[in-house]
Amino acid sequence: MKPFLSSLLLALALAGAAAQVLSQTKPEDEEIKVDTDLIEVPFVVTDKTGKPILNLKKSNFVVYEDGKLQDLTDFSATNAPFEVALILDTSGSTLAELPMIQRAAQNFIASLRPGDKVSIIAYKAIREPGKATAATELITSLTSDRTALASGLDKVQTSFGTPYYDSLIQVAERVFRDPPGEEFRGRRAIVALTDGVDSTSISDFEEAKDLLLGTGGAAYFIKIDTREYFEENLLGDCSISKRFSQSQMRRYYRRFVSSKLEKTSNFCELGDFERLAISKNLYQLADAEMDQLAKISGGRVFPIGDLSEARLAFKKVAEEIGTKYSLGYYSANDKRDGTYRKIRVEVKGLPAGTQIRAREGYTAPTN
Repeated sequence: MKPFLSSLLLALALAGAAAQVLSQTKPEDEEIKVDTDLIEVPFVVTDKTGKPILNLKKSNFVVYEDGKLQDLTDFSATNAPFEVALILDTSGSTLAELPMIQRAAQNFIASLRPGDKVSIIAYKAIREPGKATAATELITSLTSDRTALASGLDKVQTSFGTPYYDSLIQVAERVFRDPPGEEFRGRRAIVALTDGVDSTSISDFEEAKDLLLGTGGAAYFIKIDTREYFEENLLGDCSISKRFSQSQMRRYYRRFVSSKLEKTSNFCELGDFERLAISKNLYQLADAEMDQLAKISGGRVFPIGDLSEARLAFKKVAEEIGTKYSLGYYSANDKRDGTYRKIRVEVKGLPAGTQIRAREGYTAPTN
């Protein structure tokens, strides 16, 4: 019995020691996995003439956050695949030109690389008693199946409004909801064909911007100019003219009109001069929002006069996506305080005049 008891006590002692070692090492291991967030930065490098510079290496770059040098842990060259959320605005002046939009989008998808994945988001008409409006629709989830994407484009409809902000949120909450796979880290883009003038969204721009920037995707806009078409149909008899939506009226008064001035929600009480003033401000606001989102995310705006130019603009976007690098780092600032942090990427060993267009910053997570 005594040898047996001795063996039992020895085994218990060894088990206790092992448990103590595990308890001492486990918190440290968990801290490394839980409390670190990879910051992904897509960017393009061009020479002084604007031509993309390819075949660069991780050693050619340094990155700073709020002026402090960071350690690069991830780097993807230009041949790495991309995930692309494609938003097609099928409202307003595009109602009669849906086939042109579908062909331009098909050419864009065909010009991407075989490993790139695409998701299609569009708008659809919602008919309710006494009114017609619009909603966003996820046509296809991310896929590299070109046949499925072509079939998805055939399903794109027209709408009676522009839920533009809602479509940006749908990208963040559905298309890019989950973290990307290893090969797509830092390799996401949002490509939107739109005039950017929202009319029916439940959400607003600030909410959409914050969520979208959280995905790390670079935002590209093929900005179609619909203002002349809209304003031609805005004036005159209010019973037959185009109207501002209630959300557009509220946005205009909130952003551009003093609280002391008289406001109206009745479109027919507006004169032609007032209608044109509202339209001008809403279009300028849309331009500023697209410019802002493209700039801080590392994307770009491509203005077009009409949809006949969409195909060429899509081609330029595809070419840029194909020349994009990405890098990743774990911030030396481990505070989870929700503050905005500026990012700056610099090159080493390249000729003078080399330029970088990169994501400009991010908002730190909170506990």
